[in-house]
Amino acid sequence: MVDRKGSVAGTEATAGGMRSDSPSDRSDNSISRNKTGVSDYGRLAREQAGISDDDPRVSEKEKITAFSIFIAVVAAMGGTVFGYDTGQISGFLEMPDFLQRFGERQLDGSYAIPVWREGAIVALLSVGTLFGALSAGPIADTRLARKGAFFVGNIIFIIGIVVQLCTFNAWEQMMMGRFIAGLGVGQLSVITPLYIGETAPKRIRGTLVSSYQFFITLGILIAYGINAGTHTIDGQASWKITIGLSIVWPLIMMAGLLICPESPRFLLSRGQDEKAVLAMEKIRGVFRYNVNLASDLDDMRALINIQSQEKHGWSELYHGEPRVFNRLVLGFVLQASQQLSGINYFLYYSVSIFSGVGLDNSFVTSVILGVVNSGCTPLGLFAMEYFGRRKPLIIGSCWMAMCFLVYAVVGLTVTDPAGPSFPNAKPTHTGGVVLIVFTCLYILGFSTTWSCGTWAVNAEIHKSSVRAKAIAITTAGNWSANFLLAFFTSPIASKISYAYGFVFMFCNIAGALIVWFFVYETSNLSLEQIDELYADRSVTPWRSPGWTPPAKIGRDAYTEREPKIRGEVGADATNTYGAHHVDNV
Repeated sequence: MVDRKGSVAGTEATAGGMRSDSPSDRSDNSISRNKTGVSDYGRLAREQAGISDDDPRVSEKEKITAFSIFIAVVAAMGGTVFGYDTGQISGFLEMPDFLQRFGERQLDGSYAIPVWREGAIVALLSVGTLFGALSAGPIADTRLARKGAFFVGNIIFIIGIVVQLCTFNAWEQMMMGRFIAGLGVGQLSVITPLYIGETAPKRIRGTLVSSYQFFITLGILIAYGINAGTHTIDGQASWKITIGLSIVWPLIMMAGLLICPESPRFLLSRGQDEKAVLAMEKIRGVFRYNVNLASDLDDMRALINIQSQEKHGWSELYHGEPRVFNRLVLGFVLQASQQLSGINYFLYYSVSIFSGVGLDNSFVTSVILGVVNSGCTPLGLFAMEYFGRRKPLIIGSCWMAMCFLVYAVVGLTVTDPAGPSFPNAKPTHTGGVVLIVFTCLYILGFSTTWSCGTWAVNAEIHKSSVRAKAIAITTAGNWSANFLLAFFTSPIASKISYAYGFVFMFCNIAGALIVWFFVYETSNLSLEQIDELYADRSVTPWRSPGWTPPAKIGRDAYTEREPKIRGEVGADATNTYGAHHVDNV
């Protein structure tokens, strides 16, 4: 039973034990059973409905349903919205019409955008996403709920796209259009992992939450491909076609949301039990009186019932237990570290970077990077489920640090003709190829580890009563670092060139240390069990892969601080669902 500190007590175990290191070995074997071998969960509800314990549907295991995957795919379309908007800007910065409209005429008759103006155009999207992310949590906790927040974010994004399409020569208008679009993208970046995390079965929660990152990479690849096809067109169509197509993704997403249910956990928190059970039935693909479904609903209700007695303002983010503030800071740092790993150095400026190293068509190069990024991300979905959270993140940081070391050394010694330390260096085709190869190797490492792992961890670790607010704040860490990199990369790179790679190398080393010392292994645990993990202060992060959750809610004995169930198990269940209501002592 969950107590007010987030811990759980049972009749047979009161503390977490140790298990094998494989995340797939975690299982819930502590459910009490009656003489027929069927769990006691929801027994009275089954009796009232005339359902026998011998009915095979009662003890059927939950399924990985097509509907649960559909829900995740629709929600993850928010990643396509963001990825597409991110990928398109790198191509615009090399298109002649875009440069002529928003840049300045140079002495040789060409046009170029001043580095600070270029940084502002690129980075104002990130400023918008920062404010959008901070506003998403409060919106998602209102009557609009999770689905309503999706619609708000998509509509704001479309407004920003319209502002950009109406721009002709004013770079300030383009900048503000990207800012407005960023407000929508920021809201989607919070609601997507929040919604998927609350609806996905725990066995594949990491995969489904991480699919958000896969759709980001897919959006980037699509934008790169469209830019490669339109950059030869004369006039504003060369870049406005790409911008206009941005509206397609939110329209698809909103159409799909009409079919998706509201978050069951949100519905339970608002007392809409019947809707929650109907949603869980469809998502899990099991009978409404199924004991496993009833067990999960019991856990959700118990936790919600306890937390309803607590004050849930913004102050809980600092004072809340178990270790709410620690989790908040960790999530913020991880999100910022994902950006400081250096990925957007390539995504925002890939065309500009590779246009100066002796390569004939930098647009094609950007498409190659997009293919690698998108193609490798599914490996990250697999890694999050099979290897857990900690191992991929630590290995990924070390791998990316190695890639940036080679990238910086080769860039400075072979391809940088203006490098202060190597003034005689000449751009060579071989040097350019080496840069592309190690950039691809870097993207391989990022796509299979930090790209997915950060979102998965951030969607899991926060207490349910503050989850929306916490994810909003921690995601703001991603966008804050994103803005700093987008705005300052152009002027910094113009000063130190490929030595910028050393900065990212050290950031990745720091990321590995942060994961080792502070990230707990949360794979294959329910969101309620993760609260138990943080409540157990005897467990260190590096030993957390061996932690086993305490026994399930005991049906025989209760502590004074635990919600007490009146009478027999399931005593106050109704005929509409196989789970009980819980009253506080």
